[in-house]
Amino acid sequence: MTIVSAVDEEFPVNWNRWIRQLHRWLSITFVVTVVIVTVAVVGQEEPAEWVFYLPLLPLALLTFSGLYLFALPYTTRRRPRQSQ
Repeated sequence: MTIVSAVDEEFPVNWNRWIRQLHRWLSITFVVTVVIVTVAVVGQEEPAEWVFYLPLLPLALLTFSGLYLFALPYTTRRRPRQSQ
């Protein structure tokens, strides 16, 4: 095993783990933002229009990270099983 192949094998796993963790935190952010907007709408007679756009940024980022995670199993290379 060469150094280059060891780095190539480790990098995608760390990258995928980072994207997965980002997706989890984005989902928490999205839910909290939706709750805040709901409370703002209920608490005021006429809330500002920009309040309704607050959840769109986390939702857009969730869309991209979710599409990446969805496509991940279809795009990974099949590794041959190593015999013991």
